Amino acid sequence: MASSTSGDILPSGGKIFTSIPDFFFIPEFVFGGLVWMLVASTQIAPVNPLGWVMFVSVFCFVVTTLWFFIFLCGANQSSIWPALDAGYHFVAVVLYLSASVALAYITVLYGSVAGSLSINNKIYRLDIAAVVMSYLVTLLYFLHAIFSAIRWKRS
Repeated sequence: MASSTSGDILPSGGKIFTSIPDFFFIPEFVFGGLVWMLVASTQIAPVNPLGWVMFVSVFCFVVTTLWFFIFLCGANQSSIWPALDAGYHFVAVVLYLSASVALAYITVLYGSVAGSLSINNKIYRLDIAAVVMSYLVTLLYFLHAIFSAIRWKRS
């Protein structure tokens, strides 16, 4: 049976840079920030789905930053933190997956219009890059969620 404290389960301080799933924090920052920047630099007419993508990317970026600093400062030593960690990352997966699907759909629509009207291909390529980064961030959050759930079950 696992010990009753989670001090040996959840790392804190510099140990978060060497433990799975916490190793995924840095790529989530980088690629999540890229999604945020790429979507902010586009000019697609139906802005409503892009508003959802921006909300998801900014929300997850801010919460992941707070989560990272909580882990870095060692404030995650309560027994509830493994469950919260797994729960947050599963919520982030669902949010990012919904945003990725909406972004891909809008990009496909824009590509069909851009091809027929000879609209700026630079913006279309930025949208494609945003879709790729969005699905990559979804994968990173999914991996983080799976490994967090495994750690939660061990605690």
